[in-house]
Amino acid sequence: MKIMKVKNYDEMSDAAFQVMKEVVSENPNAVLGLATGSTPIGLYERMVKDYQEHHTNYAKCQSFNLDEYIGLAQGHEQSYFTFMQKHLFKHINMPKEHIHIPYGNSEVDCQAYEKALDQVQVDIQVLGIGSNGHIGFNEPNTPFTKETHIVNLMKKTRQDNARFFENDIDQVPKQAITMGIASIMKAKKIVLLASGEHKADAIATMVYGTKDPICPATVLQDHDDVIVIVDEAAASKL
Repeated sequence: MKIMKVKNYDEMSDAAFQVMKEVVSENPNAVLGLATGSTPIGLYERMVKDYQEHHTNYAKCQSFNLDEYIGLAQGHEQSYFTFMQKHLFKHINMPKEHIHIPYGNSEVDCQAYEKALDQVQVDIQVLGIGSNGHIGFNEPNTPFTKETHIVNLMKKTRQDNARFFENDIDQVPKQAITMGIASIMKAKKIVLLASGEHKADAIATMVYGTKDPICPATVLQDHDDVIVIVDEAAASKL
């Protein structure tokens, strides 16, 4: 696990973009594992700017998103489908048929997404980390062997995400469909991004803690190629 400590969110986003750009430049057929939330927005802004200025080609790339809420229509303003269209996909030339975002509320939907993942290998998986150590929507105590599945979101996760729903936790969906921890670990390279003091405990546990499903991110200790990019606040307990 390589730890990159940077000054602030902008430097975190710059560093993440450099890793992403290298992967895409070296492999025109790269498979990108993508995340949502406030953390990767800066990365996506830089990808869009680079595309507009330097015409980096995504025409042969594919993308697989980590997760999606259950109970929101794809067109809902807070769906992860809408998020990805707004911040990345509508601004670059990745074909629509190459974009994969999990959707549905059944085991059949989970199996279909996992089957699609099995047809490729993700070249670079972007992750954030929850304040409780979750990656994707794999909440504490999710088995490390879990593949794509339906998850009941913990109150802490819903509280953290309420800011996107008018600070009203009652509007935050109670379930999501997510790549499992085993699905995430199949990626060739993983880049985990964290910004802010509220992520410091989770980052410290991920790096120094015993590998334990109580902090799902500790599984990354077993991956051969993980880059953790953290700003000063998120790295304050390292």
